[in-house]
Amino acid sequence: MTQLLKRKIDKYLLEWKSNPERNPLIVKGARQIGKTVSITSFAEANYKSVVKINFVEQQKFKKIFSDGYEVDAVIKNISLLNPMCEFIPGNTLFFFDELQECPACATSLKFFKLDGRYDVICSGSLMGINYKEIESNSVGFKEDYEMHSMDFEEFLWAKGYSEEFVEDLFEHLVEVKPFSQLELEVLFDIFRDYMVLGGMPKVVDTYIKNKNFSGVLAIQRQLLADYEEDITKYAQGLDKTKIKSVYNHISIFLAKENKRFQISKIANNARNREYIGVVEWLSDAGIVNLCYSLSDIELPLKGNYDPKMYKIYFKDTGLLIASLDEEAQDDLRQNRNFGTYKGAIYENIVGDMLVKQGYKLYYYKRDNPSLGMDFFVRDADSLVPVEVKSNNGATLSLNKLIENEKYEDIKYGIKLCYKNIGFNGSFYTIPYCLAFLLKRFLKSKKTMI
Repeated sequence: MTQLLKRKIDKYLLEWKSNPERNPLIVKGARQIGKTVSITSFAEANYKSVVKINFVEQQKFKKIFSDGYEVDAVIKNISLLNPMCEFIPGNTLFFFDELQECPACATSLKFFKLDGRYDVICSGSLMGINYKEIESNSVGFKEDYEMHSMDFEEFLWAKGYSEEFVEDLFEHLVEVKPFSQLELEVLFDIFRDYMVLGGMPKVVDTYIKNKNFSGVLAIQRQLLADYEEDITKYAQGLDKTKIKSVYNHISIFLAKENKRFQISKIANNARNREYIGVVEWLSDAGIVNLCYSLSDIELPLKGNYDPKMYKIYFKDTGLLIASLDEEAQDDLRQNRNFGTYKGAIYENIVGDMLVKQGYKLYYYKRDNPSLGMDFFVRDADSLVPVEVKSNNGATLSLNKLIENEKYEDIKYGIKLCYKNIGFNGSFYTIPYCLAFLLKRFLKSKKTMI
C-alpha cells in the first residue's frame, strides 16, 4: 500500500470532526495540491459510509439539487443515480468534490447543518470558483479551510523527520542557539532540494519514491501546462491571451533588479486599464502571490500600500524554477548555481513560506536603494522588516530602518540568509530553512527589543 504524504490538514480534519458544533467544511486551494487525497483518506478512516461525488467526473450529479435542497430530497436523487450509496445517520460523510463546477451545492450546506444527521466536506479549486456566489449561498452555515502546497515542515515529514525534530528546530530559534556545522549543512541541503522541487505533492512524492530528481521536471512542466489550459477553461469574462501573457512574463520580471511587475513592459503600448482583473484572477486562482509596495514604512500594513505597485511571485518555487530554460534546470540541480535568478528564487520561496503562515506580502522600495526592504511582517506591537539575502553581504537597509528614529514602529529586524542563528542587538539572523517558523517565533516573543 502506498504511504500517503503527511499533511497539516490531517490534524485539522480530526479536530473538525471532534467539534460537536461543526459546520459543513469547504476546503479551498489551488489545483493539484492534494485536497482530494487528504480528504478521501480522512473520510475512509473515520466514517462507515462515504458518499463521494465529483462534479467534474460525474456531471449528472449536478441534478441532485433539482428538487430542492432539503436533505431527504438530495438523498433521494443521489439514490436514484447510485443505489449502492449508504446513508447512516451520525456515521456518513458527504464529500462533494470540485465544488466550483456546482455552486448550487453550497446552498444545500445550510440544510445539511440544520438537519444534523450527516457531515459534509466540500472541496474546490480556487480556479474557477465563484466564491461570492458560494459565500452568499452558505453564509453562517459553513467553515472554510485554505490549503496550500506542501510547506517546508511537511517536506521534512516526507523526508522522514519527526515532529520532535521540528520542535528542536524551534527551540534553537527561540533560544537563539546556533546549530552545529553538521546540522547546518544537512538543513541547507534539504532546503535547497525543497527550493528546486517546490511543494506540489506529486512532485515531492516522485522525489521521495525515486530518491532523486528523476522524472520531477517533466511533472513540473506538465503542471505549468495544466495551469495554462485552466486559464483557457476558467477565465470567464477576461481576455485569456492577456492572462497567459502576464503568467508567462512572471519569471522575466523576477530576473530584473527591482523585480517589480510592469504592465507597460508586457507588450507594445500595453496599458494598465487593459489588464484590469488579469493579475487579480491569477492571484485568486492560487497561481501567484502578490507582494504590494508600502506607501510608508509604518503600521497598519493593510491600509498602507499602493495597489498599483507590486511584485508577482509564483505560488510554488519549484514551478518558478521549472519555468526557466532546460539548461538552467540542469545547472540548478547539479551545481546549485542560481545565477541571474538567485535573488528572485530566494525572495519567491520566502514569500511563499510567509503566505503559508497566513501573512500578506508587502515590500518597500524607493529611489534610494539603501532604503529598500524585501518583506514586512509584524508582531503584537511592532513592524518587523525581513531582509532576504542570497549572499552574505552587508545589511545596510536593515540597519538604517532599525536605527532611524523616523520609523518608530520598527524595534528590530530579521535577516534570512545562509548563516547560523544569531542576534546582534538589532536584528535576528535566521537560516532560510527556518522561515516556516517565523510567525510562531514572533508570537513566542513576549517582550521584544
